[in-house]
Amino acid sequence: MLERTTMAIPIGPSFIALQVRDLAVSAAFYRDVFGFTAGDRNTPGAVVFTTKPIALALREPLRPLPENGPLGTGMVLWVACDDADTFHDLVVQRGGKVLTELRDGPFGRFFVASDPDGYAITFHTAQR
Repeated sequence: MLERTTMAIPIGPSFIALQVRDLAVSAAFYRDVFGFTAGDRNTPGAVVFTTKPIALALREPLRPLPENGPLGTGMVLWVACDDADTFHDLVVQRGGKVLTELRDGPFGRFFVASDPDGYAITFHTAQR
């Protein structure tokens, strides 16, 4: 039997997909309120946005989701933007729900907004 000379270790996230209750409603919200752009290649049952450095997608559930209440409780997703203050105002102007107002934190200026399924998304000013 051959012995392995290297350890198998996780490298890090390479793709993030949020399971949503209504793909069309959520995709429109992420486009119209959060300002994401969908890529050209989307598999059936999913919308993949052109985010960097890691792709963010919305997809139909792979397993049953709770019918009520927020999804993603306990998960914290941080998304970089050019300017959290300006982006906050855009999200509010577009009808988005802000859960935590602007403040300074470990990754710079940030706020938390909610999507139609109750996922809490933290938007922060990208550090350069």
